Amino acid sequence: MKVSARNSFDGTVKEAKNGATTSHVTVDVKGLTATASITNEAVEDLGLKTGSKVKTIIKSSDVIIAA
Repeated sequence: MKVSARNSFDGTVKEAKNGATTSHVTVDVKGLTATASITNEAVEDLGLKTGSKVKTIIKSSDVIIAA
């Protein structure tokens, strides 16, 4: 898989919680937690479940923190 994003981290799925149409997937990345909202269909297509090894790709232009 080739992607243009530079922020790619190996991780392990902690939880994939399905909603009506969207799932919240929580990933452990070296002790830190990353959460993504993706379609239920994508969770199924990717075969995501607790313990799955995944790549977490973060598009830095979409990360915003305010205090």
